[in-house]
Amino acid sequence: MPRSSSKDPVVSLAHYSEIGFLIPAAVLLGFFLGKLLDHWLHTRWLYLVGLLFGAAVGFTQMIRMALGASGKDMDPSSNPASNSLPDSRSARKHD
Repeated sequence: MPRSSSKDPVVSLAHYSEIGFLIPAAVLLGFFLGKLLDHWLHTRWLYLVGLLFGAAVGFTQMIRMALGASGKDMDPSSNPASNSLPDSRSARKHD
């Protein structure tokens, strides 16, 4: 029987190594966009704004990826909230 891709250690390693590249890439992108705006607008401080914005975006994306990865590990049938939602087909029958 083939293994599930979510349980494959190579797939997990690739997924989590992406997080290690995400933050530096976002910070560098923000820095260079800030430097570009500094050059274009003849200022000297927008690179700091770009640097901070890139760091914030990188950490936000890292948190979203970590929460998404932990959500994939959960079994949807064990989630009590998913069982408590009304079925839209049964709601239409009552109308």
